Amino acid sequence: MGGYPRAQVAALVDHTLLKPEATVADVEKLVAEAVDLGVFSVCVSPSLVTAAAAVAPSGLAVAAVSGFPSGKHLAEIKARESELAVAAGAGEIDMVIDVGLALMGDLDATAAEVAAVRAAVPGATLKVIVESAALLEFSGEALLQEVCRAAVAAGADFVKTSTGFHPSGGASTRAVELMARAVPDGVRVKASGGIRTAEAAVAMLDAGATRLGLSGTRAVLDGLSG
Repeated sequence: MGGYPRAQVAALVDHTLLKPEATVADVEKLVAEAVDLGVFSVCVSPSLVTAAAAVAPSGLAVAAVSGFPSGKHLAEIKARESELAVAAGAGEIDMVIDVGLALMGDLDATAAEVAAVRAAVPGATLKVIVESAALLEFSGEALLQEVCRAAVAAGADFVKTSTGFHPSGGASTRAVELMARAVPDGVRVKASGGIRTAEAAVAMLDAGATRLGLSGTRAVLDGLSG
């Protein structure tokens, strides 16, 4: 489908489990599924990084979220949470911005919280979740792109669409297109939130995504050929 073989798409997937009720046993199952599916990483809550890292093989990255899902944490808390997650074995951090600050137009504050996390985890891959659906709903396309540029200037390796928990919605192809245009070469775009079919995954990749956050990974990959 769409010129994307199953193995190629799998290698771009963060296999994700962020439900509040998730247990160590659930994370162990997640890692086993990730290995079977051939994905890039597992993404878990900070309290479960140790459990994931304990069973993840060397070829499987471990990611953790920070300031999740609301983003309404102090920058210092996000930085410390990220630092602890990396110390526990995470190699990637997916941090949530304070969307309200962005909607107020305080992009200096947005950049400052990204910079605080970047400074706390200098060796980790940093993905910045901008809640693109909320920014588009409450402001518009220009602010979404401005937020992405601010995140990159502060040290983001990726800009990421969504937590998947915001009522405004998850990833959209339009958001991904806008985000991909806003960032310079070398900065990547992660689409996450509500991607449940192979068709949706391919649409995100066509729009410019280079990483996918999926919880129903097997169902998506089963819709691809190869």
